[in-house]
Amino acid sequence: MSKNSKDTRPISTSSSIEVRYAETDQMGVVHHSVYPIYFEQARVDWLRLMGMHYQKMEDSGVMLPLSRLTIDYKKPAKFGDILNVEVSLNKLPGATIIFDYIIKNQNDELLTLGQTTLVFVNMITKRPMRCPEHIMALIENAVPKN
Repeated sequence: MSKNSKDTRPISTSSSIEVRYAETDQMGVVHHSVYPIYFEQARVDWLRLMGMHYQKMEDSGVMLPLSRLTIDYKKPAKFGDILNVEVSLNKLPGATIIFDYIIKNQNDELLTLGQTTLVFVNMITKRPMRCPEHIMALIENAVPKN
């Protein structure tokens, strides 16, 4: 995951998620397939806080399918843990938008690092497109000003 200087990086947001029993294996450890769901919840929360409700974005004809996912598991999350999923924009979007994730438990222990790349797609043509101007404006307004 690349690091950008703080003056060009929009604010990060955090989502709190309690690990449910159904997300764990017989040992009480979160199954690896659940982490992308945690990332998605944090990303949808981030978009909403930036002023973009995901459903309204799709209603306007824009989809954001996932094209790349990386996960670096450090320590297991367990049933009952309260996870803090921090998400931040890696860089300003073009035709793709890249998010970085940090998951820590209630004891502030680093559990997981991740990154997703999503592609802006026109729902009518099903072709990639640049980030729509109204979305870019919302993101740029969230960039801290020095």
